[in-house]
Amino acid sequence: MTGEPDAVIAGAGIAGLSFALAMARHGLSTRIYEKAPELSEIGAGLQLSPNATRLLARFGVLDALKVSAVRPKALNLRKARNLSSIARFPLGMAAEERWAAPYLVVHRADLQGALLGRVREEPLVELVTETPVENARFHADGGVRLRLVRNGTAQEVHTPLLVAADGVWSHMRRLVRSSVRSRFTGYIAWRATLPVDEALTATGGALEADCVTAFMDPAFHLVAYPLRNGGEINLVAIQPGEVPLNAWAQVADPTPLEKALAGANPALARLAASASWTVWPIHEVDPADAWTGPQGLALIGDAAHAVPPFAAQGAGMAIEDAVVLANALARHRDDLATALSAYEAARKPRLARVARRGAFNRFTWHAGGAVALARDLVLRSRSEKALMSDFDWLYGFDAEACDGA
Repeated sequence: MTGEPDAVIAGAGIAGLSFALAMARHGLSTRIYEKAPELSEIGAGLQLSPNATRLLARFGVLDALKVSAVRPKALNLRKARNLSSIARFPLGMAAEERWAAPYLVVHRADLQGALLGRVREEPLVELVTETPVENARFHADGGVRLRLVRNGTAQEVHTPLLVAADGVWSHMRRLVRSSVRSRFTGYIAWRATLPVDEALTATGGALEADCVTAFMDPAFHLVAYPLRNGGEINLVAIQPGEVPLNAWAQVADPTPLEKALAGANPALARLAASASWTVWPIHEVDPADAWTGPQGLALIGDAAHAVPPFAAQGAGMAIEDAVVLANALARHRDDLATALSAYEAARKPRLARVARRGAFNRFTWHAGGAVALARDLVLRSRSEKALMSDFDWLYGFDAEACDGA
């Protein structure tokens, strides 16, 4: 890259890398500053629904991702106490035919690696690692002045636009919000991976190696799905609770999880006993608050709107943000304030609806008593086609056709 870029990005996670690629498709340049010396994404699996994969295909990363991703055949909803099936939601070819893009389950590191590979091929993107953005302030003449620390030396950089992709615990959020901290939801998430044969043996047929399975119980829910060409099973269990630190992948005593599973079918306790668990607190960031500063700042991904994972849309919403913001900037190249306003107006209603869907899932998946009975009756009465139609608004969405941008 020669000269100053059209935008500077703080953070080289899924949101930041996606935004850089989205900008390059419009001939716009970016520079990414990442505080880590190397990009090594923590976490394990994630689900990429068609609203995300259609955009990844346009970035040119889907083929690389498919090398390790799995296209599950279905989502199975089961009761944790007796493992009975409540509903089966078709995925696989049925999803691809209905929504014109695949539903994939992938390791988070594989997605970041595929994005990073494309970024390194793109001459309009510069990636600078081991360089945290220490501070930023709006300049009287427009734009943002950044204070960086590179090789132990402080530097100042001026940019017309800073895109904060620095996650749920964003430091840049304070530039546009009076309430900058994320909020603990009261739920914690446990993660583990197991070799597929070990997971299938432990559950005695309750898991299918090529499906997403969700076990529902008032005390918890547990989701399992394949990763890495089907060689591993990713496990995510969510329950009310607390952990001591605001950090990912903490090693913790799994006793709280074991107690929650005690009331479930013994197959799930066997599954849990086979795994080494890490835990983290689930935080959220209110999507109704400001996402942009007209002087030259935009928040994307979890920095703008971290939502709990009950709708499996964290990565998808970050990728959508990237595309909509880049489109707005390309459409309003000479009017940054209008571009930022258009981006925020386009994305907020979408995120609000996704957040509502996540809250609904949390309520129904953890329901007990009469509510759980009603849930089961409704789900069992609906056809597969009817179940799929409920997600047309979510999975059929094309962020590049978003009128607001």
